[in-house]
Amino acid sequence: MTEQQALDPLTAMLMQNPPRDALEFRAILDGFALALNGTLPDIGGSDDDVTLFRAGGVNVTADIHRPKGDGPFPVLVYLHGGGWIMGTPKTHRRLAFRFAEAGYLVVNVHYRLAPEFPFPAAFDDCVAAIRWVVDNIAGYGGDPARLAVGGDSAGGNLTAAAVAALRGEVDIKAVLLIYPALDFANMNAADSELPIGGNMMEMMVDSYIGHDREALIKDWRVSPVHAADRLPSVHLMCGTADSLMKDANALVARLREAGLEHEFVTYPDMPHGFAQMEEMFPQARVCIARMIGFLREHV
Repeated sequence: MTEQQALDPLTAMLMQNPPRDALEFRAILDGFALALNGTLPDIGGSDDDVTLFRAGGVNVTADIHRPKGDGPFPVLVYLHGGGWIMGTPKTHRRLAFRFAEAGYLVVNVHYRLAPEFPFPAAFDDCVAAIRWVVDNIAGYGGDPARLAVGGDSAGGNLTAAAVAALRGEVDIKAVLLIYPALDFANMNAADSELPIGGNMMEMMVDSYIGHDREALIKDWRVSPVHAADRLPSVHLMCGTADSLMKDANALVARLREAGLEHEFVTYPDMPHGFAQMEEMFPQARVCIARMIGFLREHV
């Protein structure tokens, strides 16, 4: 563990009180993430818990955050992180508000979570949510012709996979990949460099694809590094203290090989999840501003 990881409050909390199972892990992480959303940017308004469709017997919803002013606005579909087992639009509310503050209509999707709903539930929900946005977002003041998709960590995984699945069907102008998990072959519980610990990584992997791990681990819908050639313009960012740097570097190599437009930004000594930790890391606002600049160039 690096010095920066040792100073990361999330890592310290998890190492001191490791969860016993995926549901306890969810409760700990959701509680931590919700605490990061106390002070919110000033935006035009928010329509929360909008039902998009039903799947698996439950409603798949989204919080829709509106900028100030008059639309139609460019649209960002946001897919939250949380290791496929935790997180909600509420845990990532301030980050989504930052994009709305900058003029984007943000659809913050509440996809189904494992272990209750393993793969392909989250993937299917994210694909269907993007289709819903194309068909319905004009009614909320959004312009479906100016569409981007973004997400952090597991949400970055789902962003890359869903956008790849919709290539040729939906005109997505750009993607934001925020310290994304892109290759399940790298998610090895024995890897001592994992900042959250091998047992917790195993909870996420087993919850999401444990029912058919051997067959799914190289499926591009699970490991979208294998679908890099299906992506539009990409902004990829990661902190150097994040074990997912290896995934970021692998994606960059494939994007270069395919000759695809991309921007790769690294943040020295930053841990996983830092974009949500504005009070702890000034670099959070720097990386958000950089992503907004990328969106303004492409969407």
